[in-house]
Amino acid sequence: MLPQLTKLKGIALDLLFPRWCVGCGREGDFICSACLKSLPRITPPLCPRCGRPQLNAVTCPVCVGWQASIDGIRAPFRFDGAVRRAVHELKYNNLRAIAALLGRWLGDYLAANPLPTEVLVPVPLHHKRLRERGYNQSRLLALELAKLTGLPLVDDCLVRERHTSPQARTPNVDERRSNVADAFACRDQSLEDRAVLLIDDVATSGATLDACARVLKEAGASSVWGLVIAKEIKEPAPGG
Repeated sequence: MLPQLTKLKGIALDLLFPRWCVGCGREGDFICSACLKSLPRITPPLCPRCGRPQLNAVTCPVCVGWQASIDGIRAPFRFDGAVRRAVHELKYNNLRAIAALLGRWLGDYLAANPLPTEVLVPVPLHHKRLRERGYNQSRLLALELAKLTGLPLVDDCLVRERHTSPQARTPNVDERRSNVADAFACRDQSLEDRAVLLIDDVATSGATLDACARVLKEAGASSVWGLVIAKEIKEPAPGG
């Protein structure tokens, strides 16, 4: 009886609050079938570190010389088009219901591209930003992925101790890395000898994920990978 009630509740909510495609505005779902087919997917070969498309799967110029703590970052999509709008709606417009769809995308990607994973850890918000927003979008994504995979979710060991400027406002890689340096701490040793999969919405330089990975490994994590919905990929300027 409970599944039937859940289904009826979903139908009632859809009638009261119809869903619109964030890509084209068509009524029906958050991403219509046409927009789903045209999502900007990231396909191999990839930079082994940051996961951006890279010829011959060699380390990309951005990651060369980077003494990273993160073992690697992967994303199913580029941060563009309907994917960008979907993340924006989740993050800034309180469209928490879209987290279920984005979580399924992460689940599909992880099933097709397995990563060393024993436990899921969402990238935390500083308590000030959490209070302003009311929720942590990365935790919502991790919750959905935990439901789909059965993997345990640990969201109380990693904390953001320092309030930082949004990474989107920092203009280059060096400033992004400096912005989040020493911003995180790991409260306990519960992740010792465990393979951690960090969950976040978007990666640009990977600085935030790497800062988290550093403290997790200091606390004993055996490996730390990052999985995000989208990676922002800025193409190099002609001749640069």
